[in-house]
Amino acid sequence: MASTLLRIAVREFADFENALAEQIGIYREKHPEVEFEAVPLDLHKLHGEMFEKDGLRNGTWDIGYISTDWLAEAVEEGVVEELSPYMQAKPVAGWPQGWARSIVDPLVFGEKLYTLPWHDGPECLIYRKDLFENVGEQEKFRNQYGYELIPPTNWKQFSDIAHFFTRPIENLYGTLFAAFPDGHNTLYDFALQLWSRGGEFEDKNGNAVLNTPEAVAALDFYRNTIRDASMCYPGAEDFDSTRSGDVVLSGAIAMMVNWFGFAARCDRPGSPLRGKIAISSIPSDEGKPPASLSVFWNLGIGTGSKNKQAAYDFIHFLTQPEMDLGIVKHGTVGVQLSTWRSAEVQKEIPAYAKIEEISLGARKLPRSRNLPAFAEILNDVAMEALHSTTSSAEILAKGQARIDAQRIRFR
Repeated sequence: MASTLLRIAVREFADFENALAEQIGIYREKHPEVEFEAVPLDLHKLHGEMFEKDGLRNGTWDIGYISTDWLAEAVEEGVVEELSPYMQAKPVAGWPQGWARSIVDPLVFGEKLYTLPWHDGPECLIYRKDLFENVGEQEKFRNQYGYELIPPTNWKQFSDIAHFFTRPIENLYGTLFAAFPDGHNTLYDFALQLWSRGGEFEDKNGNAVLNTPEAVAALDFYRNTIRDASMCYPGAEDFDSTRSGDVVLSGAIAMMVNWFGFAARCDRPGSPLRGKIAISSIPSDEGKPPASLSVFWNLGIGTGSKNKQAAYDFIHFLTQPEMDLGIVKHGTVGVQLSTWRSAEVQKEIPAYAKIEEISLGARKLPRSRNLPAFAEILNDVAMEALHSTTSSAEILAKGQARIDAQRIRFR
């Protein structure tokens, strides 16, 4: 039997690569005629290969890992295959009822579906419960700040606790932000800072906005925290989310706003933090509801693929509940409710008991092909804020001028 080669553009991350390798191995036991070439690419190269180099449309890639940030662009550019005809011929069992609405809704364009989810992980506050529950630490904190040491509900408490736990001589720091300028981490962190202060990225007419009082307060807090050695792990500008997760796993961070997946990773067997991590809602300004962010990874079939049916058969295989459950041990986050609700998973990784609650309340970035252009501007705003003394208001005004010049709208 002639073999089929499926080329997959993968988000470079050890947990993703290991989980996908296992899934491919299981699939090939039943389908030895299908061969795979899975190529790990960092965020910039991944987007570049699939979009700028047109790799999904010209047949270079049969399957691509597509972030929800890129979905609108992928659909409007016509680089991903519509899955509805394939799913009518070979339905995905349990779709969509077996997935949370927070995962299903961002994927549906009208009545059409172009990708299927593979890895989720809303943002949350991850903290060292062994430190927060330590009686000695509680007493010292109470004496110093006059209130109880509990997971912070507002940013003032967050700053107090970050100062309290920063002890470089013990290789312990209060917090860490992933501020690497890749056009993603800065966007996500800023979104949470903005939303938690009651701000928005767009006005009532769908125009992108940055020059608001809430945005100034958000940028001030972001830049001041990262540049304050008495609160934040040094060199945050060099850390993307995966590297920041490694630092958390080392035990050097008391608390951090990051993706759920890193909390799950800390509870894996053999982890130095197993049993010592918990998650909570992200802090917000007084009177403002807590904000979370849902961005997740999906699998799409390139419109230029010569192996579309084989690509769909593989993606369909991965939607089986046991396949979704199987990636959990690699630190990758399952996307199906059956995985989230599994008593065995929740026993092994207690953070899973809260993922459904956090995911249901998580917000989404504007679904627009213009989001990458907006993210590039916001990335430059964050970098200028971290590397200059120019006021946040002035930096944001310059960013707004670029937005206006490019006529960036989300609706």
